[in-house]
Amino acid sequence: MSAKVWLVGAGPGDPELLTLKAVRAMSEAQVVLIDDLVNPAVLEHCPNARVIPVGKRGGCRSTPQAFIHRLMLRYARQGKCVVRLKGGDPCIFGRGGEEAEWLTNRGIEAEMVNGITAGLAAATQCGISLTQRGVARGVTLITAHTLDGSSPEWNSLAKTGTTLVVYMGVGSLQQIQTGLIEGGLPANTPVAMIESASLPGQRECRSRLGAMCIDATSFKLKSPAVLVIGEVAAQAVTQLSQTA
Repeated sequence: MSAKVWLVGAGPGDPELLTLKAVRAMSEAQVVLIDDLVNPAVLEHCPNARVIPVGKRGGCRSTPQAFIHRLMLRYARQGKCVVRLKGGDPCIFGRGGEEAEWLTNRGIEAEMVNGITAGLAAATQCGISLTQRGVARGVTLITAHTLDGSSPEWNSLAKTGTTLVVYMGVGSLQQIQTGLIEGGLPANTPVAMIESASLPGQRECRSRLGAMCIDATSFKLKSPAVLVIGEVAAQAVTQLSQTA
């Protein structure tokens, strides 16, 4: 049997947002390496698989990436159908590219299966269109958590004229706020902070950039959460308020 690993995006959490291709790959899987942010409910589509948790969460003990690589290689070389199951999309802050490259360099075929990324789902779950004619000409996806611990160029991002969707930003709210305002983004720019997007426990806090940190503290915002920053974040709400 040809050695192959499927790098599958499980979407933001709601099992109904899985793609048909993801369900097919999971149904054929013999080994599933599952991330922490994947809703366990999707595992009903893996009836015959050995499920191995390989979670990676900021601030928590995480499975080393090198160990995940070795597991994928080991089971693929045994001829098993291997699925690496990731939250969201494997190529949007999901290490899908580096895992595919690592496998390919060792003679293992890797096939990507896209999933709905959390930034898109979080916005639409709250009635926000990330791009809208006359309001937002584009969207920028950015992570506040980098491999080397450096911060994104918030000053430059403030000048893009696009909706900003920030992943993994709960621990960096003050830096985000300061950098964007110093970069010229008005303090009254609408912000939506969306926690546990698409899951039953989803919560949403609407705010303005200048009040974002205070409102997040009052709201007790916690990870996983996505920030949507831009004029479109004022959509689908009659007044700025916090809801749970």
